[in-house]
Amino acid sequence: MEQELRQLQAEAESKLPSLENLEELEEIRVQYLGRKGLFTGLLRQLGQVSAEDRPRLGKLANEIKNELELKFNARKSELSGIGAGTVAEKDDLSLPGRRVPFGRLHPVTQIMDEVCAIFIDLGFAVAEGPDIELDYYNFEALNIPQHHPARDMHDTFYISDSILLRTHTSPMQIRAMEKEKPPLRIIAPGKVYRCDSDITHTPMFHQVEGFLVDHKVSFADLKGVLTVFCQKMFDQKDIRLRFRPSFFPFTEPSAEVDIGCVICRGEGCRVCKQTGWLEILGAGMIDPEVLKMVDYDPEEFTGFAFGLGIERIAMLKYGIDDIRLFYENDIRFLNQF
Repeated sequence: MEQELRQLQAEAESKLPSLENLEELEEIRVQYLGRKGLFTGLLRQLGQVSAEDRPRLGKLANEIKNELELKFNARKSELSGIGAGTVAEKDDLSLPGRRVPFGRLHPVTQIMDEVCAIFIDLGFAVAEGPDIELDYYNFEALNIPQHHPARDMHDTFYISDSILLRTHTSPMQIRAMEKEKPPLRIIAPGKVYRCDSDITHTPMFHQVEGFLVDHKVSFADLKGVLTVFCQKMFDQKDIRLRFRPSFFPFTEPSAEVDIGCVICRGEGCRVCKQTGWLEILGAGMIDPEVLKMVDYDPEEFTGFAFGLGIERIAMLKYGIDDIRLFYENDIRFLNQF
């Protein structure tokens, strides 16, 4: 895997000097770094790498990707000045030059990439699935049968009786376990949809589901993984976590996870409503009924799962109080990130 990563890097870098215009540059960039590019395809194979090598290779992959993006941007700057034509005599060359504004990643995309990078370093593989999902994967296989009251919480967009827009990325848990046997360590990032809209909810938002299945997996393992994630995400080594008992149909026991307020450090402020705590995600041990749906023996295997909203993390990290700001395309807002 390491040799393949470095070979792709060398190939991409060798093509940059010979490119003559921005169209060719974009074509090569998409070929290597696009969502369906060679580099992305190779990253999806990390799940097949041994657990010992996966963190090292995940870190190397991120470093190479960042280097390539910098070099593509540098070459783009060079090519942008080619073909400007002859300067007209009426132009005043003593005037200050006009800066070409550079685009940047949306804050939600930045947080999504950061979350994925942390879990890849912890040995998790990334899996993606369809936004249009079957009722079976979205509900039935996750221990949420028809007429279960938990379905009311999901505010679902139905296309037909059996087809819907997924309300969480948890269906990837079932799809992954159907295809592979334990041990499994997977995160599933992506868009999800619920018919709800206010200052803390949008009809479309982003979520990351994560799960781990193996022999003798315990709640202590779940707490350890989430503690490391929160420390790295908010860059606070002394961050506190609190697990409050809750209910999710596909985990048992289940918990809502809070962190010590990153704004006031637990002293109490308007953001945490003077409690010193901020709710960040839901988690729990995978229900044995879910394991049985994919022919896993719950006497032999156990696992944990967690789900977090990317917009929620971004709002906490950047101190944003209205989720709708992410989607109003106000340049004054987006330029801050």
